[in-house]
Amino acid sequence: MSNPVQPGSLTGKRALVTGSSRGIGADTVSYLAEGGARVVVNYRNKEARALKLVAAIEAKGGSAIAVGADLTDESSVTELFDTIAAEFGGLDILVMNASGGMESGMAEDYAMQLNRDAQVKLLTAALPLLAPGARVVFVTSHQAHFIHTAETMPEYLQVALSKRAGEDALRAMVPELTQKGIEFVVVSGDMIEGTITATLLERANPGAIGQRKEAAGRLYNVSEFAAEVAAAAVEPVPEDNTRYVGDVSGFLA
Repeated sequence: MSNPVQPGSLTGKRALVTGSSRGIGADTVSYLAEGGARVVVNYRNKEARALKLVAAIEAKGGSAIAVGADLTDESSVTELFDTIAAEFGGLDILVMNASGGMESGMAEDYAMQLNRDAQVKLLTAALPLLAPGARVVFVTSHQAHFIHTAETMPEYLQVALSKRAGEDALRAMVPELTQKGIEFVVVSGDMIEGTITATLLERANPGAIGQRKEAAGRLYNVSEFAAEVAAAAVEPVPEDNTRYVGDVSGFLA
């Protein structure tokens, strides 16, 4: 997949992509690094994988650091931004990619803790580092964005509700962001082939991915969707602050 970020266009910029040691986050942070940004590869517990990605970025001439953080732990988030402040002095791009809620063994309200509460606390904690002209990107799914008007699979319902709650809470911060000169955009995509979420949904509901692909015509893969997320970090923000990726006709009321 070609990089939508022009080489050198992000020289001097600093970017954090949460949950970027693998999948969509890893490809997104790589695209931003290829554009010239100094990037933070964020991980929760896979340090070796994050360091491997940092090495790959540096091997291509990019600049990256790996910083671990559990986004549901406020002290961990504080340490994340303290490190970024010390290493980079601030942030120009914040991509809020990390999410979850289908993991086994977690608390009953974990999805809401991570997808709503932690996202609001993350952005609030980031504000001192975001200068005028900075861009915040929140990554979500059509299944979550349209959850109040379109049904989703039972296995994904709690995640969808929590992601939509997180999106609503972040949108409520837009006036404050605008006052500070910070831009905000939501990237909403259909199911993405090759993601952990898609794998878990297919495991819980065999045939789900095939059915969605048939209804949508095609599904984006990880690198294709990551390219859209990276583009959302640099291209003009739509009037409704929402960038749709993939077919939305099946979700419209």
